[in-house]
Amino acid sequence: MRIRFTKMQGAGNDFVVLDETRAALGLSAAQYRFLADRHFGVGADQILTVRPSPAEGIDFQYVIHNADGGEVEQCGNGARCFMRFVSEHKLTAKDTVRVQTLAGVIEPRMAPTAA
Repeated sequence: MRIRFTKMQGAGNDFVVLDETRAALGLSAAQYRFLADRHFGVGADQILTVRPSPAEGIDFQYVIHNADGGEVEQCGNGARCFMRFVSEHKLTAKDTVRVQTLAGVIEPRMAPTAA
């Protein structure tokens, strides 16, 4: 199976970001572990998945898997990468988005760029 991904880092943590806004990949915990593996996979502290809005008033769903394949509630450095990913990949034009996570709704925002 071929998977398109983006590799990002934020404050020393590295992430593999997957875009599931058009179609779900349906990965298992073992597949997340393989992606995160630094010898045989891409290598990452966490796998971040961008999914479409699960409800009215929410822009995206954000799912986070640790390198062991388990899902976690939230990651601050990951949220920064998530926001940059959806902005740079033109998934949103908003500066602030409402995102559903396992921990609840968060509202990451893009920092203004320096001129």
